[in-house]
Amino acid sequence: MKIGMMSFAHMHAFSYARCLQRMAGVELVGIYDDDGARGQKMAATFGVPFFAEAQPLLDEGLDGVIICSENVKHRPMVELAAGQVAGILCEKPIATTLADAEAMVAACRAGGTELQIAYPVRFSPPVQQLKRVLDSGKLGKLYSAKCTNHGSMPGGWFIDAPLSGGGAVIDHTVHVMDLLWWFWRSEVVEVYAEVGDSLLHPGLGIDDAGLLSFRLANGVYGTLDTSWSRPPSYVTWGDVKIEIVGEKGAVSVDTFSQGVAVSANSMGKTRAQGWGSDADWGLVNEFVGMIWDKRPSSVPGEDGIKSLAAALAAYESARTGRPIQIK
Repeated sequence: MKIGMMSFAHMHAFSYARCLQRMAGVELVGIYDDDGARGQKMAATFGVPFFAEAQPLLDEGLDGVIICSENVKHRPMVELAAGQVAGILCEKPIATTLADAEAMVAACRAGGTELQIAYPVRFSPPVQQLKRVLDSGKLGKLYSAKCTNHGSMPGGWFIDAPLSGGGAVIDHTVHVMDLLWWFWRSEVVEVYAEVGDSLLHPGLGIDDAGLLSFRLANGVYGTLDTSWSRPPSYVTWGDVKIEIVGEKGAVSVDTFSQGVAVSANSMGKTRAQGWGSDADWGLVNEFVGMIWDKRPSSVPGEDGIKSLAAALAAYESARTGRPIQIK
């Protein structure tokens, strides 16, 4: 199988490319990046050709592409690749507007290309165990979901609104909202949010903290604390934690708890080194398997639209000071 990488703007691209090169029967054909210096550096790192334009890479007879560009560039790259490859893995959020997201889904449908959105947290074993518990009905009637998604401030284009579409709220809300949709196939119908611009990082010029209250169509109420609150010295990049309360009990999950503390002078601090499972591997393996088996995406573009809608509703709520209904 022949896979190409389109842009290394997003930090996840390195992990995805590494996964591809560990897979039997899969060839990382090359890297396209509109930032020539970045693209050439990554191509040298992985020992593959660099392409200054996207179309010559697509002309290599690819089976799929992985797109890790700035958020606002997802649509043009997906629309270019749609119809030329069997599958596209696009970094989250799917887009910065619902119109762009819907256009991407339509382009892939018209071109016969499967669109998968990069939500690796679905492939975390603790989260998958949580889904099995929920599917079993052991908790009875479900009441609430208390969630967090914290991280370090990434800088770069992530804090450039025309490229990112927003800060911490769009960056971190979509992961958790996707999980809740995956758990129950129940849409978020109402969001109230308070969003802080430059609250944790003075002068940042974009939102770096948010607190969402939401309601799902199945009656579950929830909260999501989403922020870039972790300093560079923090032991992990961030966290994704979920606590669900039902009539017969409660269950909580810490997605990134699989780690061992490693102290090294070369790092300058103590850091949690992950062990065991690799959610990125699960995501990329699912993408490759989808193409091999010629089956529909398990994380389709339509799912990306639902999580994006919740994040955009949070911004609208913060702007207007009122709850927003999502139709």
